[in-house]
Amino acid sequence: MLRRTAIASIALVLLTPVAASAHQPRSWAGAWTASAQGSYPDGYAVGQPDLTTVLPGNQAENQTLRLIVAPNSAGTSWRVRLTNEYGTKPVTFRNAYAGLQSSGANLAPGTNRPLSFDGRRSVTVPAGRTVLSDPVAVRVTDARAQRLAVSVHVAGASGPMTWHAASFTTSYLTGPNAGDHTADVADLAFPYTTTSWFFLSEVLVQSRDTATVVAFGDSITDGFFSTINGSDRWPDVLQRRLELTHSDLRVVTEAIGGNMVTRIGRTPGGCTPCDGPPALDRLDRDVINRPGARVMILLEGINDLGGGGATADQVIAGYKEIIQRVHARGIKIVGATLTPSAGTEFGLYGTPETDAERRAVNNFIRTSGQFDGVADFAAVTEDPARPGHLLPAYDTNSSVGGPGDHLHPNRAGFLAMAGAIDVAQLERLARVPALR
Repeated sequence: MLRRTAIASIALVLLTPVAASAHQPRSWAGAWTASAQGSYPDGYAVGQPDLTTVLPGNQAENQTLRLIVAPNSAGTSWRVRLTNEYGTKPVTFRNAYAGLQSSGANLAPGTNRPLSFDGRRSVTVPAGRTVLSDPVAVRVTDARAQRLAVSVHVAGASGPMTWHAASFTTSYLTGPNAGDHTADVADLAFPYTTTSWFFLSEVLVQSRDTATVVAFGDSITDGFFSTINGSDRWPDVLQRRLELTHSDLRVVTEAIGGNMVTRIGRTPGGCTPCDGPPALDRLDRDVINRPGARVMILLEGINDLGGGGATADQVIAGYKEIIQRVHARGIKIVGATLTPSAGTEFGLYGTPETDAERRAVNNFIRTSGQFDGVADFAAVTEDPARPGHLLPAYDTNSSVGGPGDHLHPNRAGFLAMAGAIDVAQLERLARVPALR
């Protein structure tokens, strides 16, 4: 994801606060999202360095985090949501900034702008709550080449840190008790890296067109085994396909590794807190209440079958509830068929019984008529010579190298999956106004 052009030649920052005017759009759309899933370290990080000495006691303490995110569109006015949803005590962010990354933790000169919250530079977020910043002016002219860097200074000890475990993006940390480096342009104070996002769940952009497609799912939507810093999860590839058609639709990703549709527990030895809230519990937060949400693409259920021991009927019952709830708000839903997992050596994913349940779920998705559209991911990823298995070309690990785990498609698989989505249909579905 970190391929860079000469940022200084294409990035400008407005030096005055953003104010509403007749020439500016008035609506806010999702430019980037990451589902808050729990408190660090509960979750499945990928490519993560050992942070034991960087986050002693699994918390931040008087240190600065520089979090790198890839917006899905250009823009000049942004808002940032900080989250303490899974904290047990208030967290004070003494300062926060947003600017443009140049390379590593370095920022493009002149682009780093202070964030405010109801006009104040410092904000304390109570446990279980989030806070949305005031608008900040940063000019992003090419979302494919430019990234936003959101820097936050945690004053004192944070306690449990709300996070999104698998970002497939490198972000940067100071050491504990290093103080406030949010305004720094150079990266000298940020020697440590992470492949997770902490305390950050949403970036909004001011836009005339707010129609949004929400890619909702588990680890396969979250990007396991896409490349780190490659922006090649299937939702990322879908966004680029839409851009090629000159569509104004935006794609945001609300996915959590290990996530399930139902509330059925995991098999013995599993980690229930690692999986985030089930789809039925996070649906309002991540889809129904999302600004501009018009279409949801649902890819979940394999963890219920292979990790939780659920039946196809239980997964389908969960689907029916999700369909009813999003339709009640005028949001359309595309069902994505479950990709194969035969040969997987953990949980129940690799068994013939799970494959039979998966096929029953996929039959419902394809034939029930309850979804507004179907993305047949199974058809483009399954090996016709070995039914139930991923195609060998898709069964390697693009994240850290080596063989795959027979469950997660790689970068090549994600390209094929995004190619299976009917973008013309998405465009038609998204133009039906949602109810609010």
